[in-house]
Amino acid sequence: MEARKMYKIVPVMLCYFVMGFVDIVGVSTGYAQRDFNLSPELAQLIPSMVFVWFFILSIPVGVLQNNYGKRKLLLLGVFITALGMCAPFILYSYGSLLLCFVLLGIGNTIIQVSVNPLLQDVVSKGRFSSYMSLSQFIKAISSLLGPVLVTFFVGWFSDWKYILVFYGITSIICGVWLMMTPIAEVRSETKASFMTTLRLLKNKFIASMVLAIFLIVGLDVGMNTNIQNLLIQKFDISLEKASLGISIYFFALMISRFFGAILLSKVDNLKFLLWSSVLTIGAIVLTIFSPSSFLAYIFIFLVGLSSGNLFPLIFSLTIAKFPERSSEISGLMIMAVVGGAIIPPIMGVVNNYFGVSLSFVVLLACAVYVLGSYFIIKSN
Repeated sequence: MEARKMYKIVPVMLCYFVMGFVDIVGVSTGYAQRDFNLSPELAQLIPSMVFVWFFILSIPVGVLQNNYGKRKLLLLGVFITALGMCAPFILYSYGSLLLCFVLLGIGNTIIQVSVNPLLQDVVSKGRFSSYMSLSQFIKAISSLLGPVLVTFFVGWFSDWKYILVFYGITSIICGVWLMMTPIAEVRSETKASFMTTLRLLKNKFIASMVLAIFLIVGLDVGMNTNIQNLLIQKFDISLEKASLGISIYFFALMISRFFGAILLSKVDNLKFLLWSSVLTIGAIVLTIFSPSSFLAYIFIFLVGLSSGNLFPLIFSLTIAKFPERSSEISGLMIMAVVGGAIIPPIMGVVNNYFGVSLSFVVLLACAVYVLGSYFIIKSN
């Protein structure tokens, strides 16, 4: 029985590895800025092209998966991701790179909306929050490998874009495996629609949790896409050395989510959220005032370590209160991932007018709200 369950869990978990491909946008932004001589505002448009689709498509995907099946939609997202990897090899330009990340954003939106409810269908009921952290750990491994593989491909082939070939092939393998795996889905008796999903936002608790996800993702993507800026502008180091900061950040996320997968099935999830939020605030403050690149690397690590479980905590705590509306809530939650398209450009504007250190105050404000969400959950 356990072996049969693992047979279904593994291909679903592999989809989280594909989900992590979206984080290559951080390294890609740095290389695109150098290759095409882009301004900070124009460079930060690249992550916006990825994350804006979470706002546009999340609710429609949530409705479609509720009515037609989570696995079908998940397969569509995986194969669109594979397709998106081709564009820069046909013609390498700023426009083709934007197209690549548009398709990556569309595919990733579908994956993120569909995979969490599908995971809930294949794991034991009391282990969902633990498996959510494990899934984020797998995503963090993927995110961590991105900058490392880019460094490898630049060293051996003098071209960072070969990472896209690797991602495309892996996506196809994942899709074929999932296609061959039969999964019995739990279907809602209520037919979902765009309006029934939106009406959930009238519930103040759900609306506040959706905003928390918006800011958590904004914080994560803002860190990912601005670590290079911080290290280069503040400490005058090379792009390659600054890219190491991204790897350190994702390594910290990976460690955080690994231990989260173990701890969240054993400890009070609400208290875990409280201390994670407090430590994230402290780590961001230390990063802003870091006096050297060495200490900045340490503080960046601490940000990743403390913030790594914020997303699965908010997601699972919300779903636990409304399990019968999981597909629709998942759509709303993933719609809020558009925070990754909004926060980085705000940081780019602040950076341009007030400097890179003050741009990280935007991330500090995000973390403060997430701390506030602890009190909202506790009072409901």
